[in-house]
Amino acid sequence: IIKEEHVQYVYSCRHCEENEIETPIVTAKMPTPVIKNSLASPSLVSHIITRKYVEGLPLYRQEQQFKRDGINLTRQTLSNWIINVSNSYFKHIYTRMHEILIQKDILHADETEVEVLNEPGREAINKSYMWMYRTGKYDDTPMVLFDYQPGRNGEYARDFLKGYKGYLHVDGYAGYNKVPDVTLVGCFAHARRKYDEALIAISDKESRGHTQAAEGLEFCSRLFKLEEEIKDLSPEEKYIKRIESSKPLLEAYFSWVEKTAETALPKSALGLAVNYSLN
Repeated sequence: IIKEEHVQYVYSCRHCEENEIETPIVTAKMPTPVIKNSLASPSLVSHIITRKYVEGLPLYRQEQQFKRDGINLTRQTLSNWIINVSNSYFKHIYTRMHEILIQKDILHADETEVEVLNEPGREAINKSYMWMYRTGKYDDTPMVLFDYQPGRNGEYARDFLKGYKGYLHVDGYAGYNKVPDVTLVGCFAHARRKYDEALIAISDKESRGHTQAAEGLEFCSRLFKLEEEIKDLSPEEKYIKRIESSKPLLEAYFSWVEKTAETALPKSALGLAVNYSLN
């Protein structure tokens, strides 16, 4: 444990004080605290935040560790430090990153359920969502931003991406249709997963390889194999290879999808898979 002590001297003119004239007072400079009137140092707050959000160590465990080292820091104090720093510093960084993000031409978006305890006006069983937005793989300023919202309405994505005009890579969730001025790009990993789920739903394992679900999965697997073969090429070279190889495969795939959708039961696993791609 390293103890760092700061001593701040205050100087005044004794002669001025004794003769009852204006007394000038000079205070020595001190390092600017990360939190006003707090003993928290930048390195300590960084340490706590990193351990909680990068290493997943809850504050109550950090509290116990500090206590074993003879340091009395309650989880309430640690939490208050994190909230203070977030509002004083991170909020401004986040806002600037958001401004840069919506100026891009390619973004990815997704949303996932998150459980929030003791949220005012909401029960713990209510579903909350963490929305994620990130730049494309080849962006020169890569970034990921998270946006907590109490629901899954597409209006949250619409409001967050206000002013964005470009390609938005998402899954098949219809809520993203509420985002204006964007070109939605479907995720083939999700499309492929639907066929995998359809195969698992077939109880007779031996017959799985001869089903329409297996055909759909094979189309997707061939497309992924082509992507694997060209992964080290430049974007321009990839475009040429995709026109040569991927485009004919996609045309054949969607021809098969449209034909299969005519006979597949809409609510069946296969029906959900082909309709997912059509949507």
